[in-house]
Amino acid sequence: MNWTEKIEFFVKKLKTRKSKNIIYLILSVFVIFLFGYRFYAVAKERNIDVFNIIRNDLKNGTPIEVLDIKQTDGILYEPLTVKNNRAYVSGARIGLFHAGQSLGNCKIVSVSQNIDLDTGMHVIKTSKCEDGLKYAENKKNGFYVPVSAVHNDVVYVVDQDKARARKIVIDARDMQNVLVKSGLTDGDLIILSNVKDGQKIKISK
Repeated sequence: MNWTEKIEFFVKKLKTRKSKNIIYLILSVFVIFLFGYRFYAVAKERNIDVFNIIRNDLKNGTPIEVLDIKQTDGILYEPLTVKNNRAYVSGARIGLFHAGQSLGNCKIVSVSQNIDLDTGMHVIKTSKCEDGLKYAENKKNGFYVPVSAVHNDVVYVVDQDKARARKIVIDARDMQNVLVKSGLTDGDLIILSNVKDGQKIKISK
């Protein structure tokens, strides 16, 4: 039997009902396999836990930095421009300065409570101060909180796994810190990160 005869014999076999049924069965199994594999792939893809920072924060809490606050002695620094051992300040600021107050390597010797008629300002006299910007030291006891953590007289504190807004009363402040008069207690954890009231949080290690 040559190749031509073999091919003709094979074709005749394929044309029989039995052969057709076998072919249809194989094709059906193949199609079912393709659909089944596709559904399996889609299901597996949906189960993949793709990292999403927003979803992660909602589930586990937003990582935050905190400050363990305690009442302590500290210093607030008030700027003062000195020239020829004199400085001029407005009435709103005059209460921040007093005689004997340190200006770094020099001191204030007197603070006028009367307004200078020529300038409309209060005169502060210093001793042995070089001309330029100085910072008067105001030593006080209280809770010192970074300015960046205070939002319209409100700070956020840790309450278990939530951020809670806390109203505070401010006594004084400078460019870096706020001195809190009331609203805080020793051991409060002040949140330094950007959060909202009631937001789920997690303290960064």
